[in-house]
Amino acid sequence: MKRLPQRLLKSGEYVIIGREDKAKVKKKDNDMIYSGLLTDLYELTMIQGYFLKKRNPRVVFDMFYRTQPFTSGFSIFAGLEDLLKTVEQYSFSEDDVSYLRGLGYFKEEFLEYLQDFRFRGDIYSMDEGQVVFPSEPLLRVHGNLIEAQIIESALLNIINFQSLIATKAARIYLASREGKVLEFGLRRAQGTDGALSAARAAFIGGAVATSNTLAGKIYDIPVSGTMAHSWVMAFSTELESFHKFAELYPSKSILLIDTFDTLGSGIENAIKVGHILKKKGQKLGVRLDSGDLAYLSKKIRSRLDAAGLEDAFITVSNDLNEEIIHQLVTEGAPIDMWGVGTHLVTGGNTAAFSGVYKLSAKEKDKRMVPTIKVSNNVEKTTNPGIKQVYRFFDQDNLAIGDLIALDEENFENDRPHSFYHPITPNAHFVLGSYSKAVPMLSRKMAQGKTCTTLPSLREIQNNTFEQIKTIDPSYKRIINPHIYKVSLSTALKNLKYRMIDESKQQ
Repeated sequence: MKRLPQRLLKSGEYVIIGREDKAKVKKKDNDMIYSGLLTDLYELTMIQGYFLKKRNPRVVFDMFYRTQPFTSGFSIFAGLEDLLKTVEQYSFSEDDVSYLRGLGYFKEEFLEYLQDFRFRGDIYSMDEGQVVFPSEPLLRVHGNLIEAQIIESALLNIINFQSLIATKAARIYLASREGKVLEFGLRRAQGTDGALSAARAAFIGGAVATSNTLAGKIYDIPVSGTMAHSWVMAFSTELESFHKFAELYPSKSILLIDTFDTLGSGIENAIKVGHILKKKGQKLGVRLDSGDLAYLSKKIRSRLDAAGLEDAFITVSNDLNEEIIHQLVTEGAPIDMWGVGTHLVTGGNTAAFSGVYKLSAKEKDKRMVPTIKVSNNVEKTTNPGIKQVYRFFDQDNLAIGDLIALDEENFENDRPHSFYHPITPNAHFVLGSYSKAVPMLSRKMAQGKTCTTLPSLREIQNNTFEQIKTIDPSYKRIINPHIYKVSLSTALKNLKYRMIDESKQQ
């Protein structure tokens, strides 16, 4: 059926022209983009080839990542809800198709096919907020080749970025010894869309609030922020600026004390206002944004306590990351809250999460058969077949290791299992003692529709906290963490190396 023409409004909504009721079709929700053009061009050229050559079998793709970001011992899986919303509404508007027509790549019958395109496949994935490790599938996409291929770019964009930032936030949270981390990165984020996604992911990883007011509204994240140096400089005196702010926001008075002289006028004027707040039953907060934070925070704490303001709290900012925070905590700096911006929302010294999307099975003669990508770089040779991931736990509910297995295998019974190294086929160990083995992938989307109740963002954050508790402290070290074991089952190992041998004979 041919669609009625549309025009785009500034609000991000399409109006269908030719209907008296001017019905509107939402194109954006919470700033997520659902246009089918959110893809790399080569995805479209490939699927046109599949369409014209009538090659559209059922397939399964895996999404996994190869290396830990930040030399971390773990990562946090994030972005699933945004992915499901995107895939559910992924489509090509009349304007999208007109743009593609103008590129000169695409035939008219293919463009007509795109006008009615919808993803109608299934997605199996780990739960958002799960602790994850390299090589294991974080999600599987089941569908026909065209629909599974076309969502690749959007899927990797959403999952890779949010998993990167959630992992960074979790490392900062742990470095602060599970303290209060504030996400302050809006002005340094990669665009407005990056700022929103980063705020969501940072909350999943452990941040308690964001400075991004729009993210607070969209994702129901607590918002935080008080004053900048310009507020202090806008008044005749520093003391006046503190008084005025405390009058306006007596229950949220965090005074920035390093505009002129931190240990001189800054702390002295803050203490004067702190006494007024204390008489009103309110707490004083001070913030440091420069200088030697360990030295200054100790001096400030001493001055506040000596003034009878023992319940006053200290917040710090100034280009913080997990290594700096770890050092400050190790030195015993009496800091109560951590405002982290640039390094949190951009990933700092790691620019991207290394997630990839690879074909693992396809239909042949009306049955699904495994596929494998063989590479001269052995770490890039993929694991074939439709797979499940099992996490094994000891009696204290600590994770022992993860086992990548074929989906038809069952590891939920209590018996010894062999764990094979993912690259070195003869290296293995036998796990005989464990309390349980839990399958990690479950169906989240069926026939193009989300088929599970999605948790709230706070529930996802709580899941992150609970999952972090299940891994040994050695994997959570900020520096030189222990390497968690991710292995192959006997059946998957045998299949993989049989297919590698067969590929050499072709």
